[in-house]
Amino acid sequence: MQAILKYVLAAIMLLYIFFIFKAVKRRNMKMSYLVFWSITGIGLLCALFIPDLVESVSNFIGIQTPVNMLFMFAIFVILYIIYNFMILISKLEKRNTLLIQEISLLKKRVEDIEKK
Repeated sequence: MQAILKYVLAAIMLLYIFFIFKAVKRRNMKMSYLVFWSITGIGLLCALFIPDLVESVSNFIGIQTPVNMLFMFAIFVILYIIYNFMILISKLEKRNTLLIQEISLLKKRVEDIEKK
């Protein structure tokens, strides 16, 4: 890989990590997501600057080409993100159901009080 391309990609990854920290500081992102995305960014920086890291890891695992390992890794990351979002959606659905039930009970109480 050319040196200029490495430096450009490194600058992009540092901006990526900077914006992640900025989002957490503004409270647009939870701290738990900060850890995941920071590890991902640092891992990509390591893969960028350590020569033949991706090739060595793919040979160790037994994958023929490093690109296939990167795609496999990307698929696993996407599946992990989807799994976490499904858990979050399930929790929010439960909370939404409880809120609807509480609002219904409060409406019933208000109606009963108004009738008296």
